[in-house]
Amino acid sequence: MNSFQFLVAVTASCGGLLFGYEVGVMNVVLVMDAFRIFFNLCTWDGSKLNADGINIEDKSSKDKVPFYRDLKPTDSKSFIEGFITSSFVLGALCGALLASYLGEKYGRQKTIMIGACIFAIGGILQGSSIRNYIMIAVGRLITGLSVGCNSVLCPTYISEVAPAKIRGTLASCYQLMITLGIVIAAIINAIVWYFTNIKPDDLNTPRTKIDAEISNFEWRFALCLQAIPGIALAILMSFLPKSPRWLCSKGRDEEAVQILAKLNATSVEDELVQSELRAIQEDVAATVAAGSSSVAELFSSVIRRRTFVVFFIQLFQQWTGVNVIMYYQSQIYNEMGFTKFLSTIVLPVVNNLVNFISTFPGMWGIEKFGRKTLLIVGAIMMMIFHILTWAFSTQTSKGEFWKYLSVISVFLYVFAFASTWGPTPWVYQSEIFPLRVRVKGSAVGTMSNFFNNWIIAFVGPALMKMWGTRSFLLFATCCLLAFLFASFFCVESKGLNLEEVDAMMSGKAAGKA
Repeated sequence: MNSFQFLVAVTASCGGLLFGYEVGVMNVVLVMDAFRIFFNLCTWDGSKLNADGINIEDKSSKDKVPFYRDLKPTDSKSFIEGFITSSFVLGALCGALLASYLGEKYGRQKTIMIGACIFAIGGILQGSSIRNYIMIAVGRLITGLSVGCNSVLCPTYISEVAPAKIRGTLASCYQLMITLGIVIAAIINAIVWYFTNIKPDDLNTPRTKIDAEISNFEWRFALCLQAIPGIALAILMSFLPKSPRWLCSKGRDEEAVQILAKLNATSVEDELVQSELRAIQEDVAATVAAGSSSVAELFSSVIRRRTFVVFFIQLFQQWTGVNVIMYYQSQIYNEMGFTKFLSTIVLPVVNNLVNFISTFPGMWGIEKFGRKTLLIVGAIMMMIFHILTWAFSTQTSKGEFWKYLSVISVFLYVFAFASTWGPTPWVYQSEIFPLRVRVKGSAVGTMSNFFNNWIIAFVGPALMKMWGTRSFLLFATCCLLAFLFASFFCVESKGLNLEEVDAMMSGKAAGKA
């Protein structure tokens, strides 16, 4: 791999940074006092909590020093919280639907640029929302459109410019950037929360109305900040080349060979460049001979197995429970008995760092051990850690030791996910379809991801309210099903170029099952 290939892959992967920031920002914004009051998630009558989260008027409270506002949840809290959070994922689902058309008509590179600009607009709309949860939901839906579209096109674009031997590693950069975006959002917003929610200036100010607004700077700043990475990605993408495979599909072979030469740091006459060009041209010729593709082709006898696999691999990725943790982790830690400071600042930042760092072994292992092995091993590990989290959480009333065992189990689950099921489905779906339906096929996987993500995000608050930490048993069961699915339905595509993967999935060449 040369420096230009690396630069192209990393820049395109920054589409995942937008996704990650959007996921990470909501975990903290949802527990910002001003946001909760503004959107009627909670009310505040002026009562106060000490550093341990106990009302200072409570007889059991020995510490009478006020630290936090004592907010009371409204009856509509779970619904509004789920509606606002899930609207982003609904937008992403629609964005994935649009990706196929836009990616084929305007190209991967240009569509990613457009998506980045839309993301910036959505972030500004969220941060400038009026006191109606519908408006912020619309803003999140718009950012979702961008993320859904780019979640299809960024991995596809990377897979089409990357050499076969490291394609999986470079494509998994997208997942790495998602985790980096979550870390950045967690750190920035934890700092904002610390200075605006601990001993706030209005803590001792008399309240005349329990739903009266307080300063909304904290959450408006956090959400408007999304415009910066969106604009930055649009600018950076303008310097990257178009996909050579897309150019060939449009009859622009001369441009394609120039880009292939640049990607391989050699001349257009080099045998490696000519060999790659011939393979792409043959694939394009076969595609043209068969006529234009349609959605119905995804369910043809040759393709439907791949469509089935990418749909369910993304379904199981979401039902491992990762986004319940990422969206609502502060509330989960609070349920386990941790203080407000630890639940909101310390533990989410640690967890998000674990998520980010754990992606590196996944990037290495995806080429070392293969896609299928990571899926199988990861599913087993996640199932075990979910069961342990539930078991330890039932003992938290017996002391601090059990609380920390519970949270360590959550961290270990996140490690297992980020190093296996985090990157692998995105890599897998970008490489198993033939060129003629590659974007459409990837869109099916991405739509499955976001549809199930939307369900999880919407029902998550109600699920945690009803079941508490028993929810982890549900996700453990889903991990068991994911293990069975990976074992019996997934094939290995490690080390094969895209044309060889296509031949193997079509039954034209031997492959490892």
